[in-house]
Amino acid sequence: MKKLGKWKASWRDTNLLVKEFRIPLFIFVATMLGGGALYQRIAFIVGEPLHDYSQAVYLVLTLSFLQPSGEFPHSPFLEAFYFIMPIIGLGILAQGLSDFGIMLFNRNARNEEWEMAIASTFENHTILVGLGHLGFRVSEHLTDLGKKIAIIELDPKDDLVDAVREMGIPVIHDDASRQSSLEKAGIYKASTITCCMQADALNLQIAVKARKLNPKINVIVRIFDDEFAKSIQKQFGFTAFSATSISAPAFAAASAGVEITRPITVEGEALSLAKLRIRENSALKQISVARIEKDYDVSVVLLRRNQEIDMHPAGMRILRKNDIIAILGNPDKISLAVHANQ
Repeated sequence: MKKLGKWKASWRDTNLLVKEFRIPLFIFVATMLGGGALYQRIAFIVGEPLHDYSQAVYLVLTLSFLQPSGEFPHSPFLEAFYFIMPIIGLGILAQGLSDFGIMLFNRNARNEEWEMAIASTFENHTILVGLGHLGFRVSEHLTDLGKKIAIIELDPKDDLVDAVREMGIPVIHDDASRQSSLEKAGIYKASTITCCMQADALNLQIAVKARKLNPKINVIVRIFDDEFAKSIQKQFGFTAFSATSISAPAFAAASAGVEITRPITVEGEALSLAKLRIRENSALKQISVARIEKDYDVSVVLLRRNQEIDMHPAGMRILRKNDIIAILGNPDKISLAVHANQ
């Protein structure tokens, strides 16, 4: 599939090159037709007429390739064609073909066009806006999941660009707040857009424009302010993440010696899985699983006591010292349970 995508990108890119070559081709054709008309007119005036216009055009065309199809004329005016037309014709073709060849084989000199050609072959892909350290990490994880990605970054760092290109990800150097930039990344066929830039207002602006262009697209927005993130989710229906709200509970739990996973989003709610060992002075000791789930709004999905592992502990089970439990819930709720276990 990856090779097929590259072939499709190459085909589209070559078509674009042919379109760029149309101007030299048009000039060459116009020169041949105009030269043929002029040659026929002069030949009639000097008494060396040709049978028809097509013969004159053919003569001028063969002259351009140093392969004259007729006898050498007697008129100095017509003789001039035999020396001038090869220079004009070959000059136009040589310039056009050299430009075409350079553009065709030197992909590195035309990165933007090549990246657009690759992105144009994607469907149901993710558009990632912002190639900072967060954007790079997100692209790594999406690649591991087998997702196709097109990245938009106005001022990318060379090391990050090289790294994502090695993963086969096109990087479009442009301002994602512009409609044309989103179109280059295939906004109409994309399934998700993830805005990872460090400016809340800009992330929101891009998200709104993306949803306007593609009403069915799934929108993920990075927002620094937690309250702002919640209001965005309510007002626009976007999935908004506050970096602080996600990372702070994980840092706190890790500092307390608790293992906690990175959050996943289920119906707009961030959920993590944490492992706790019930301590001697824990507020969780001697209370039931059902009580923990009710008081801390989490789900106890595992209870380990000595060598016994219960993957679905009953609500009536009472926790004891050194029991190990796995709880699933919002990172903030998990932090409360972690604090109670200290």
